[in-house]
Amino acid sequence: MNAVFARPTCHDALERLKDKHLLKSLAYVGGRWIANGANRTIEVRDPASFAPLAWISALDADETTGAIDAASSSFPKWRALLPQDRAKILRRWYELMLAAKDDLALIMTLEQGKPLTESEGEIDYAASFVEWYAEEGKRLNAESVTSHLAGAEMIVRREALGVVGIVTPWNFPCAMITRKAAAALAVGCTVVVHPSSETPLSALALAELGERAGIPAGVFNIVTGDAATVVGRMSSDARVRAMSFTGSTEIGKLIAGQCAPTMKRLVMELGGHAPLIVFADADIDKAVDIAVNAKFATSGQDCLAANRIYVERPALSVFNAAFKARIQALKVGTGLEPGVEIGPLMHERAIAKVEEQVSDALARGATLLTGGARHKAGPLFYTPTLLTDVPSDALIMHEETFGPVAAVTAFDTEAEVVARANDTEYGLVAYVVTENGARQMRLGRALEYGMVAINRVKITGGPVPFGGWKQSGIGREGSRHGLEAFTELKYLCIDTAA
Repeated sequence: MNAVFARPTCHDALERLKDKHLLKSLAYVGGRWIANGANRTIEVRDPASFAPLAWISALDADETTGAIDAASSSFPKWRALLPQDRAKILRRWYELMLAAKDDLALIMTLEQGKPLTESEGEIDYAASFVEWYAEEGKRLNAESVTSHLAGAEMIVRREALGVVGIVTPWNFPCAMITRKAAAALAVGCTVVVHPSSETPLSALALAELGERAGIPAGVFNIVTGDAATVVGRMSSDARVRAMSFTGSTEIGKLIAGQCAPTMKRLVMELGGHAPLIVFADADIDKAVDIAVNAKFATSGQDCLAANRIYVERPALSVFNAAFKARIQALKVGTGLEPGVEIGPLMHERAIAKVEEQVSDALARGATLLTGGARHKAGPLFYTPTLLTDVPSDALIMHEETFGPVAAVTAFDTEAEVVARANDTEYGLVAYVVTENGARQMRLGRALEYGMVAINRVKITGGPVPFGGWKQSGIGREGSRHGLEAFTELKYLCIDTAA
């Protein structure tokens, strides 16, 4: 059953959906689509037009417990399946996601605002994690240990941890779920997912496809509702053995505190404040391409976005001129318009933060080269902006920027820029552009980040251990390391004495 609580959506673009059953408004618990008992709902709107898309069921704490009950009850049977049998189901889920790519991308663009081409790319990206872990789950090998005891054989193996709680943000509403859930499901865990209340439709569509793929009832649950209520209950329930969260460092610390009494395993992909370092020996055209892609993808609403752009002084004027021209050419508009590269920000808070950072930088002596104001496309649109000569004490040089604003400043020496790049509580990703091979290796070692991209932007994917240092996170997602948090090591010592 799928209902919208007697209030029909008024968004014409939803008529483009080929499969209307992918648009869900009820939570998915224990293999059933359920509403809140008191009929409480959350309105989901298109950030570009403010038109309503759906009214989503807001489950309460007791209903969240029901989802944990379902995940806990289904865990023994799911864990007992052969890895290749779980892999077949995940593989089918992957295939259904790709087959429904157009619809999934449309839903994502309508609820999140990103350009349709970016949404299509995210569906491919999200599906890739399901495909990767469908295979990697088969290789959760036992290892033999050389015995140090006479008459004993020793084996170490990984076993599924149990119920996993998953909390995801609004900026990547499909990929952040599959990167976590596919790993947990592949090793035999069951999951309870709380998607952002601003972008729950993508998560519910994934649940519909998961059901069609044959994921058993109770194995994959989607609990929509107030974050404090749902996540609070997940964090306090001892049956939830791990919590995997993507979001701000501030909220990550709060969840970690809530999980401490039950000693949950934590996987946290938190805030970023990525430096992009351009040396004078760089190919400037390449450097500008990298800067545009690293800064303005997802309208700048990305934890991997380049927040601080350091350019070696001899190249600064040439870089700024080329960067300004590219920024001014970016097309701003609703995500369904052809050729649009910059969509709306997610909410008014995001616009206010961008305005504060720009105003602060200018007050401290930065120079505005282009942009610097809201865009005529709508209340949540901000004109792509370039600031240069941004001083080190400006807010934008210390706070994560979730918007289309590039902050550029000069540097003089390699040692200086490494120290400035590392002078942050964050350590997710850093970008370096240089043609000097020895410098590439030095910077790769010197930068205190979990990931370093050299002369390129795209670096993530299924085989990659994604994660940060310092207050940018705990643990890794993707790669074989992404399985580790959802398993327990078990050591067997077997007496073989005659």
